[in-house]
Amino acid sequence: MKLEPSFKNSNILITGGAGFIGSNLAHRLVEIGANVEILDSFIEGQGGNKHNLYEISEKIKLIEKDVRNEDIVKKLVREKDFIFHLASQTSHLGSIQNPLNDMDINCRGTLVLLEACRKFNSDVKIIYTGSRSQYGRILKFPVDENHPMNPLDINGISKFAAEQYILLYNRIYGIKTTSLRLTNTYGPRGYMKDDKLGFINWFIRLAMDNMEIKIFDGKQLRDLNYIDDVVEALLMVAINDKTNGEVFNLGSSTPISLLDLTKLIIKITGSGSFKVVPYLRERKNIEIGDYIANTTKIKTLIGWEPKTSLDKGLRTTINYYRKHKKKYW
Repeated sequence: MKLEPSFKNSNILITGGAGFIGSNLAHRLVEIGANVEILDSFIEGQGGNKHNLYEISEKIKLIEKDVRNEDIVKKLVREKDFIFHLASQTSHLGSIQNPLNDMDINCRGTLVLLEACRKFNSDVKIIYTGSRSQYGRILKFPVDENHPMNPLDINGISKFAAEQYILLYNRIYGIKTTSLRLTNTYGPRGYMKDDKLGFINWFIRLAMDNMEIKIFDGKQLRDLNYIDDVVEALLMVAINDKTNGEVFNLGSSTPISLLDLTKLIIKITGSGSFKVVPYLRERKNIEIGDYIANTTKIKTLIGWEPKTSLDKGLRTTINYYRKHKKKYW
């Protein structure tokens, strides 16, 4: 699908745009000629990193404010063609440790954005990023969009609630909204300081530092998406009116066990080791087990499917961090 004609000279707002997914999306949008504004609060530990934007810093507008700031948001949403709402608290353990903060960022932040659009730009298209964690422990594989929701942690609940707000504003107010439920996403410009925002990039860091990777069980299956494929999905659903009011799973048809993934990371980096260890109690309580997404809906409706092999994606990711290590460690 040719994306350039739909986005060239379009006005875009990306909330959480200095983070992992948002910054990669911003790079792609600048590349195809969009006018990009980024709203990011740079809350410590949430993934915002100015280095993610340094290559395009002269071509975007960065607003260092919080999505919960109503006065700021109501100004930013005006005259936007597309809003990619990526600002959220995504740490599972962090949500357990500070549930009120998790709820405030994910739910109140989403409502502030939706209300601003309802009042000042009801023609905008909003694309939201949900999470596989919304499903909780899986009852039937592969997981389609109608699978019951039974989140195992606070974050899964708040992400699901925010998604419901997004869909509600489509049903009641006719605002064009779409939600993508992401699986494990990896790639350049990720958060590498600890494992709170995802295990794949953290495993890569440990391997690159020739350290031991501790794996709980290791038999769990995951389907992974490279960041470029996720960005492509975000752009494709944005410009297709068939996606309005809909939710879509992202994922891959080739799941891999965490143990085999760890071995592959160690092989590609040429360093590191691993050890299978007993679950920590706080981890065991929120472990969903295997997860394999059914992506038939998005493939059938708009033709999206992942293009990047796991081997290629990991090699590209590792090469990026070798080059920019000082900015992420």
